Amino acid sequence: MIALTVVVLTLLSISLSVGIALVLLRGYRRGPGHPGMLYLAVGLILLTTVPELLRIGLPTLTSVDAVGRSVLVSGSELAGLGIILWTVYGGESQ
Repeated sequence: MIALTVVVLTLLSISLSVGIALVLLRGYRRGPGHPGMLYLAVGLILLTTVPELLRIGLPTLTSVDAVGRSVLVSGSELAGLGIILWTVYGGESQ
C-alpha cells in the first residue's frame, strides 16, 4: 500500500509540474514580451519533474549509486531554483 501511494504521489507531482509548465509555455508563446515565462517553465521542470524522473530512472536504467543519484537530483533542483530566482529578480533584463 505504501509503494502504491508513493507511485501515485510521484505521478501526481510530475503531472502537475508538467501542466504548470505547459501553461507557462502557452503564456510565453502568446507574446514576445514575456520571456520570463519560458525561464520559469524551464526552472519548474528542473526543480520538480527532472528530479522525480531521475529518482525513478537512474536506479532502473543505470548502475548509478545512491550518492551519484543524490548529486544529480540535487544539482537539477539547484539549477531549477537558480533559474527561477534569476527570473524573479529580473535576470532577463540585465
